[in-house]
Amino acid sequence: MSRIAEVIVLALGNSWEVMEPLLEHDDERSWKGRFVPVPSSLGAGTMYSWASEFVRVGSRTGLLKHLESLPWDRPESVQVLIHDEEDDCFGLWMIHDGKLVEIELPRTVRLHDPAPETFEFAPSPGYLVRTDQQGNDWHPEQTPEHLRDPRPAW
Repeated sequence: MSRIAEVIVLALGNSWEVMEPLLEHDDERSWKGRFVPVPSSLGAGTMYSWASEFVRVGSRTGLLKHLESLPWDRPESVQVLIHDEEDDCFGLWMIHDGKLVEIELPRTVRLHDPAPETFEFAPSPGYLVRTDQQGNDWHPEQTPEHLRDPRPAW
């Protein structure tokens, strides 16, 4: 399934050394792609962000698990911003207890479709929706958690 997504990784500490292997394609990884450094206006030594773009849902499967497994010396500083083409804004993931988890943003909700009948295709990450863009009486319809796809989308 084609569904473009942008991913930005921000981190401090030894982040350059940690991210350097992810600047090249590697067929051994579960996710396909590579990151590029986001240049800083302050010059070398101040770059703490990297960006990537994914054009297919399946090409990003396992990305968050891979990022959380890296040897960050400041894991509390790691932030992953993800914008899927259907999202109203970027979502934020941070490392909590060793896992990258989505941080709930004010005035947003991630909507999920019901799980597919088969697991033939990669799981959907849902849609991050701004709740303040509709009328005051708008309440999104959410799929109950037990009816969602249990597989991680990222």
